[in-house]
Amino acid sequence: MRILNFGSLNIDYVYSVGHIVAPGETIASSGRKVFYGGKGFNQSVAVSQAGVPVFHAGQVGPDGGGILAECGKYGVDTLYIRKSDEETGHTFIQVDEKGQNSIVLFGGSNRSIRVEHMDWVLSQFDAGDVVILQNEINGLDYIIGQAAKRGLTVILNPSPCDQAIASCDLSKVGWLVLNEVEGEQITGEREGQAILRALAGRFPQTCLVLTLGSEGAFCWDGDRTIYQPCFKVKPVDTTAAGDTFLGYFVAGLAQGLPLERSMERAAAAAAIAITRQGAAPSIPNRGEVELFLMG
Repeated sequence: MRILNFGSLNIDYVYSVGHIVAPGETIASSGRKVFYGGKGFNQSVAVSQAGVPVFHAGQVGPDGGGILAECGKYGVDTLYIRKSDEETGHTFIQVDEKGQNSIVLFGGSNRSIRVEHMDWVLSQFDAGDVVILQNEINGLDYIIGQAAKRGLTVILNPSPCDQAIASCDLSKVGWLVLNEVEGEQITGEREGQAILRALAGRFPQTCLVLTLGSEGAFCWDGDRTIYQPCFKVKPVDTTAAGDTFLGYFVAGLAQGLPLERSMERAAAAAAIAITRQGAAPSIPNRGEVELFLMG
């Protein structure tokens, strides 16, 4: 099983603030840091940090050289990343004193990937391989359809959840990994178990992972539901928590771990990540996660 992540590559501008700015309000930032991110990049880093090789496919602009170097730093294969003339995607992130964040995303080169690129990348993978997707690139519905046609297992994180998700055939998705906000947007339900029931009823062939922040996470594999409590830590920055969870969970699937173990490792990795600032730099390696679980 090989893992392909066809996803976003961003430059993150992170501002430290006393509180998230309100409409019409102007506030001062106590600091600014620049990181490389994007949900796709973060998830690829998490897979690699968990000890599993991962290929990343996507697109950067003329200002994206730093992201490619960062991929190499984390052991993420960049063979399928192309350069375009359009500016690299970026985010404006506010992080308050409690570690909560607010994010504005500009898609940039992530939103101009050509169909020929998509076809070429997918042609390099075979039945039984895995493709991770998020909703920060264009052509999501096309990639899902073509990947499923080739026999790849599609693992979709429907974030951000907008009209592009509504146009996707989620019945072709092998694993749907989402949080409670995305779950409510898709099903109209608010309570965790109700979201799971609604999704399972609508997409019976799709396995589910529903993360609920401090309330833990659920996994449904078609036969049973597994609950994983949240590890209690003091949050500093929650930016990459969900991406860390997903990357470690997918790595667990690739490593053949029991679902209970995959969920536990993913929750531990996410807990460590939120105690650190930034996105990719906050993602722990496998050794750190094992030590955390031992202690």
